[in-house]
Amino acid sequence: MTRRLLAGAVSAALVLTLAACGGTTKNDSANSGGGNQSTAQADPNAATKTGVKMAFLPKQLNNPYSDIEVGGGKAALDELKGEYKLVGPNDASASSQVSYINTLIQQQQDVIGIAANDPNAVCPSLNQARNAGIKVVAFDSDAAKDCRDVFINQATTQGIGEQLVKMASELAGGSGEIAILSATPNATNQNAWIEVVKQELAKPQYAGLKLDKIAYGNDDDQKSFQEAQGLLQSFPNLKVIVSPTTVGIAAAARYISSSSYKGKVAVTGLGTPNQMRQYVKDGTVQQFALWNPADIGYLAAYAGVALASGQITGAEGQKFKAGKLGEYTIGASGEIVLGPPTVFTAQNIDQYNF
Repeated sequence: MTRRLLAGAVSAALVLTLAACGGTTKNDSANSGGGNQSTAQADPNAATKTGVKMAFLPKQLNNPYSDIEVGGGKAALDELKGEYKLVGPNDASASSQVSYINTLIQQQQDVIGIAANDPNAVCPSLNQARNAGIKVVAFDSDAAKDCRDVFINQATTQGIGEQLVKMASELAGGSGEIAILSATPNATNQNAWIEVVKQELAKPQYAGLKLDKIAYGNDDDQKSFQEAQGLLQSFPNLKVIVSPTTVGIAAAARYISSSSYKGKVAVTGLGTPNQMRQYVKDGTVQQFALWNPADIGYLAAYAGVALASGQITGAEGQKFKAGKLGEYTIGASGEIVLGPPTVFTAQNIDQYNF
């Protein structure tokens, strides 16, 4: 899906400042986002390097959402004549990525692209990489700001949290009990969105909604399936399960679709059209949202090569071109926002294939 398509889909941009990972603020606005960054000056007219070695380290391998993301990164590196590498754990635990970062340092990669499972657990290793001259691009789920150069955010954290509550309220008819089925307890993006959800629920217009529980499926299909089942058994008056993770929303929809709760309990959150299509078609899910994951990886690769080429350092206000996505401007704390995502319904889901 093109950036233009994304921009036109939802005014309440869910763009996630996943970045709300609670890192420190930038020490020097001339630096590239974090306090441990080089003071080298950017040259926007510098030639784009070829042969840049960029390794992608997603939260976990064999996750459908992550597979789409890193696929976009590979496509961009093919365009840029770079070298793509994919490594990662099979689980999404807090410290599972550390050993991979250390190996990438030894392999002398030029850029590491990481979707952090924990914003702080990866920091010491990422700073070792940066001290070795490796550029670090966080994408999808931020690392603490002092241990990466830039962060590729799907959308603003505020926008995503607001959209999740808006969808939940519509599905609940303005009042009733809701629950959240998240990924891991330490997931940067999940926690940032959930915090906004709580803030939104405290507003007068959502006084009729009650958040019963935040459950964690650890981005594991079976665990998420069981947690969804547990929520429905524990809260008999539950109206909506909100899952801001693609694994969780699909697992919850699968359980409800073949249970007595179908038509009584709604499911919404963040998912891909292809994984959710059957549940939209059978009436289990009325609406959910997402950006194009491939564009996140694509943008991360272009940012990584721009960093390696010296065209940007990550400082606020710097601009760079990202192929088919056009030109981007770096925001505060090294954040680069992809753009607003789309709300998918039965009326538009067949227009998308990812």
